[in-house]
Amino acid sequence: MKKALLAFMMFLSSAGFAAAADDASWLEIGGDYQYRFDALKGTVHEYYAFKDVLPWQLGGMTPPPPATVKSYDVKNDSLMTNRFGLNLKANAMEDVTVKARLLMYKVWGHETSSPVDGSYFSDRAPGPNDGTVGHIPQDNTLRVDFAYATVSNIGELPLWFSVGRRPTTGGVPTNIRNNSEKVGSAGVPGIMVDFAFDGATVGYAPYIESMPGAFVKLCYGKGFDSGYFDPTTGTSLKDTDFYGVMASLYDTENLRAQVQYQKGANIFDAPSDGSTLTGPVRHNLGDIDWVGGVVMGKVSNFNLFFSAAQSQTHPNNQLYEVNAGAAGFIPVAGMMYDAGSPAEGRTGTAVYVGGRYDIDSTGTKIGAEYNQGSKNWIGMVPASDDIWTGKLGTRGSVYEVYIIQELKNKPISKKGKAFFKLGYQAYKFDYTGSNNWVGAPKKISDLAASPANAQMLAPIEKATDIYLTFEVRF
Repeated sequence: MKKALLAFMMFLSSAGFAAAADDASWLEIGGDYQYRFDALKGTVHEYYAFKDVLPWQLGGMTPPPPATVKSYDVKNDSLMTNRFGLNLKANAMEDVTVKARLLMYKVWGHETSSPVDGSYFSDRAPGPNDGTVGHIPQDNTLRVDFAYATVSNIGELPLWFSVGRRPTTGGVPTNIRNNSEKVGSAGVPGIMVDFAFDGATVGYAPYIESMPGAFVKLCYGKGFDSGYFDPTTGTSLKDTDFYGVMASLYDTENLRAQVQYQKGANIFDAPSDGSTLTGPVRHNLGDIDWVGGVVMGKVSNFNLFFSAAQSQTHPNNQLYEVNAGAAGFIPVAGMMYDAGSPAEGRTGTAVYVGGRYDIDSTGTKIGAEYNQGSKNWIGMVPASDDIWTGKLGTRGSVYEVYIIQELKNKPISKKGKAFFKLGYQAYKFDYTGSNNWVGAPKKISDLAASPANAQMLAPIEKATDIYLTFEVRF
């Protein structure tokens, strides 16, 4: 009898442990840590400063015109940062999941973003905003990078719906240089989008034998909420909304091809949260259309990719205004054109090519990339991990080479990985306004020719970044 009772108790105990294990499977926890060191150098081309030219213009352009700012070098020999991410996945119900990522990104010896802000590029100068918070070095606060819920297999069909703070950063093929996997069926084209959106997606993945992994997604995101409409204030601000459709034509381990169209409606004239540099949003400047895609594949130990995109602006005659003190707000520029010029649409293009060779026996990975953007190219990529400015939004060209050395230690966690990465970036800017849609692009070499080419931000002509990281994934 005692033996029978003991056996029964052991059965209940083992069943209890099994239930506990099953219950624990609803939650997955992972994350990453990155230490990064950057040595940054850049050269500002000779130019007329807008702050000097404006008083001269308001005074009737009485001779002599203001002097130019002579060319000079800028540098930061030892920028160091810590970045920590915590990833959570909760299976709340059958076919219902919640995914979240908490992110801290801090400058060593600082609790603000000012060491990386500078006054050179519009995606950095204002500091972090709604689309870049957590992706530009700032302080030691752990913020929500993304958090969204997904319902799958709707109506027992390969259909899903997802809503929340979206994983629209670090898209393909930028994951190759970051030594990471694409984020599920997210994988937005990095050349078109690297911006944290709040929004929703509806996706459908039919089985097509000749197109394995194919799916299509309809996407919506909000880039700016204009707040209450109050007729007593006379405001005409509208929300900034983004719409898109992405089609994955082929998605296997060795080959991936996708295309995407997106539209930004009622684009704001300043970062959505404002800043001391630009002030709050005052006007919607018009719409922007993008279309592009990416093809990436693996041949033996080579990871190769090609990506291209086109942007098309549709200005609405509204102008960005600057505060001129006693003179009030002065309209100075619209979407890709200057005040006094016709509000015409502009078409820009960009290409992004590169690859990485993996040496499995040693854990060494060697990569090289090149991207080039035309005079009127606009990329929505301010949340990239490039320190100077989002390289895929450059109006000019960028070369990058890097080497990754993974540690060969035995993984303990499910996604355990650790590696060092040494890289070099070289920027060559042909036109002003990289990662900016306010004002007409000016040829860098012509900036000192006329006060009409005056700039609000110091125009970097060329820049380099030598960086070293130590990263741990778990």
